[in-house]
Order: sequence, then C-alpha cells, then structure tokens
Amino acid sequence: MRQNYLRIFDTTLRDGEQSPGASLTSAEKLEIARSLARLGVDIIEAGFPAASPDDLEAVRRIAVEVGNPTPGNNGLYGQTPVICGLARANKHDIDAAWQAVQYAAHPCIHTFLATSPIHMEYKLHMSPETVLERVRDMVSYAHSFCQDIEFSPEDAARSDPEFLYRVLAVAIAAGATTLNIPDTVGYSTPEEFGALISGIIANTEGIEKAVVSTHCHNDLGLATANTIAGIKAGARQVEVTINGIGERAGNTSLEEVVMTLHTRRSMFGLETGVDTTQITRVSRMVSNYTGIPVQPNKAVVGANAFAHEAGIHQDGMLKHQSTYEIMRPETVGISKSRLVMGKHSGRHALKVHLQELGYELSDEELAVAFESYKKLADKKKEVTDADLEALIGDQVSLSEEVFSLDGLQVTCGTMGMPTASVRLLGPDGAMHVQAAVGTGPVHAVYKAIDAIVGVENNLVEFNIHAVTDGIDAQGEVTVRLMAQNGGTHHRTSPQSEALISKTYGGYGADTDIVVASAKAYLAALNKVLISRGQKSEKEEMQAVLMTA
Repeated sequence: MRQNYLRIFDTTLRDGEQSPGASLTSAEKLEIARSLARLGVDIIEAGFPAASPDDLEAVRRIAVEVGNPTPGNNGLYGQTPVICGLARANKHDIDAAWQAVQYAAHPCIHTFLATSPIHMEYKLHMSPETVLERVRDMVSYAHSFCQDIEFSPEDAARSDPEFLYRVLAVAIAAGATTLNIPDTVGYSTPEEFGALISGIIANTEGIEKAVVSTHCHNDLGLATANTIAGIKAGARQVEVTINGIGERAGNTSLEEVVMTLHTRRSMFGLETGVDTTQITRVSRMVSNYTGIPVQPNKAVVGANAFAHEAGIHQDGMLKHQSTYEIMRPETVGISKSRLVMGKHSGRHALKVHLQELGYELSDEELAVAFESYKKLADKKKEVTDADLEALIGDQVSLSEEVFSLDGLQVTCGTMGMPTASVRLLGPDGAMHVQAAVGTGPVHAVYKAIDAIVGVENNLVEFNIHAVTDGIDAQGEVTVRLMAQNGGTHHRTSPQSEALISKTYGGYGADTDIVVASAKAYLAALNKVLISRGQKSEKEEMQAVLMTA
C-alpha cells in the first residue's frame, strides 16, 4: 500500500448502528452500503453477523450486491469495496462472519479481544497469557477462511503498552493483515494516542507486514483530534462513521477526517479514495434512515457549516470567499447551481437527476418515485435536491410496509378537542379506520394508529424540521420508540456481550407536517412488526422468488 494513501474503513452500519434508536432495516442498510461504495470508502464494515439472523442476512446481502463489480454498470462505484464482518474472538462468531462476507469479491473478518487490565479482569476473567493464546488461536482460525484479517485489541488506549506489543506481534504471526487500535471508551488525548501509535510501530515485531488503523470514540469530544494524531504517527487506515454516529457520544466522523486531509493537504500529504462531493448526500441519507438529526453546528455537514450571519463575516464573504470559508461548499456536495425541477419535468429528467444525487432506481421504483414527485411538484413551485432526497428517503421507508397510510383527517384548534380520523391499509389487504382524541393533532393521530396496529410502545424521541426554506417547504419528521408488549427485541452487543433492548426509528416527509408525523410513526411501528416476523409484501415476494 502506498505510504501517502489513507484507507477509509467505514463502520456506520456496525458501530454506527449501535447508536440508541439507529436500528436499520435491510433495505436501508443496503441503500447506505451502495452510497458508501459510491462515496469511495475502501472498507465497509457491514455489521456484526453473530448479533442476530437478521444482521447476518443484511451483511450477506451487502456482500453479494455491493461487494462485487456490477455487470454492465462499472461506473456505479469508483471501486469495489472490501466487505467486512465483525466477530468476537470465538469460533461461533467467526463462522457467522465468514458465512456472511464470503460472497464478496474482497471479504474481510474483523475479530477483537480486550487487552486492558480492567477488561481482562472484570469482563473476560482471563489472564494475560490466556489472552495471548486466544488471540493466536482465533486469528489463525479466521485466517483459515480468508487472507484479509483485521485484529483489534479492545480498549487498547488503557492497555499496558508492552503487553499490547506482544499481543499485536502474536496476531501478525497468526495472519492478521490490519491491526486496529481502538480508544474504545474515548479516554485518550491526542498526545497520548499519537504516542501509542508511534510506540506500536516502533516496538511490535513484524509490524511491516500489517497496516496500523485507528478507531476512536468521542466521549471527550476528541475522536477526530485523536485520529489525526494517529495518522501523523503513521496509521494508514482510519475507522469512521458518517456524521460521527455510534455508541454513547459516537465515533470519529468520516467527513471531518477526510476534509481535514483535503483542506490541509500541504501539511499531511495524504490521499483518500473518497469523492468529497458525495459527502453531504450520504450524510443526509444516514440521518434520514437512522432518525438521528445532524446538529446545525456540526462540522462539514451541519446546516450552519457554510452559513454566515454576522455582518462582518458577510461583508468579508462578499469581497472574497476565502476570508471566512476554508473550503468551498461545492467540495462537499452543496451547490447552488443545479437542474431546476418543477411540475413540468419529465420522468427521464427525474431519473438523471436522482442518479446525480447518487440514487440508482429500478424502473418499478422510478415509477413510484415519479408519481410521488408529481404530487409534490403540484404543491410546490420548485422541487429542490433536499426535497428529492426526502422523497426518496420516504420511499425506502415505505418499501417494507406492513401497515400503510391511506387517509388522514385532523380537527384541531382552540375551539375544541383535537380529533383525528385515520385510515390504514393492513397486511391482510383490509382497510382499517379509527378515530381518536388527543392533547394535540399529532397525539390524536398516534392514538388512532395505536388502536389499529396494536403495538404498545414508549415514544422516546420526536423531531420535526423543514427540508427547505419557504411556506411551501416539506416537513421532515423522525421518531424513535421502544416497543413493549411481550417481547421487546434484543440484539447482542459485541463489546459487552449483553442483550440490548432495541429502539426503532421512523422517518416521514410531507408538505403537511401531521401527515409526515403519521408516516414516521408508522415506519417505526412497521419495523417492530417486521422484526417480530410480520413480513412485508415485498419481503414475502422476495422469499417466494428465492425458493422458486
């Protein structure tokens, strides 16, 4: 590997999905994986296959559909990414990871074991020598399946450096080709983490046979700073997520690292394979699908990242852009010059524009999108890129429906009680109608939906914002809920090995915010139903085709 090239290992679909409420459907994971491939990341950690059968199947689908060159459409991705699956250091997990990633052109198994004194004593109940033996055996076992093996000493930042060198040397001897150094709990400072990477490169036997990687968490707000320190010390792979999502305070943000290297190229002299003009689009997709909004002041992709309100700043910008902007918005995919879409635009124009936005739709999907687009265009004078991204995000959420919204009517105001009448199309093809009274219009709608769907839950988060400016703007709503009612669903945490209660996110967009709220709530409830075995019509059709 060239010393001036930095590999981007994206773990949005694995570590990012461990964010509370960020559970994704298979269709959403697949669409994000496709966008990551278009973005140009080198490795996609598609999931933790041993967590559940659904996780394994999602990783397998990504390996098949994204991890291989696309016949007749070689220009879809800049390169065919490595598809990676996470596994704890045991044969069951490694078997599951291989079962999922083996279909990719470039499969990788990522296995890990803790090396810090506190983890070895209280979590693993293993001695240092036993840890060394387990690393040797399990890395070797993983290497028997494929050549590309990544090993991570969990909680490396709090590990004894001398012991860490021994563990990493054993992993290399057993077949590890990448050594990933995690600051698992976000404890390090940049000086400490840079020194850790330098020490590993200088003192680990056989280090020339492996690539050193970083994996930093943001508990102290230092994830990007620590990652940059690791790069300066010699790491040539970084593990990152879109928008910095992840457990607790999140992971290192892909866009922050990539744009730091891009903007300060003279300082670092490093290249990546990332097409930076795709960053904003992928950021919005991940935000929509996970239901985790991007904070306005988020670096690179926040709504205020290229906004200037202060008079002095505005005056400087009018005189010369570089006075208050260190990068052009066009560099990250925010451009004022665009193809204007309106009610007279045709299907072909929509298809071309969606391709420019990074969406590849089948003829069937395009027909559905075009119908929704025409309805939206009748309501708005101009349909913006943000409108289209909201529309497509809404369509993906609808692709795995059990119940769908067929009609909605609300009465509210100061003169009476807020009342909602809801009509849903059920999985049996029957129409269900219900009315309810609430404290407000959205509450009334949700009570009516609950009476039909019958999934007891706690609504833990509700967010609403306008997609674009103007009185005719679409409203985007994201919700997160936790199901009750006999069987809160769980997935295994790879770090703690504990069962984690799932929360489910939903997304909806419409020019009517009450309708958008209903769509988002239904999307979350549909995820609960699907996870309990209630198949959507689309999934049932796929199952029939696979068994035919």
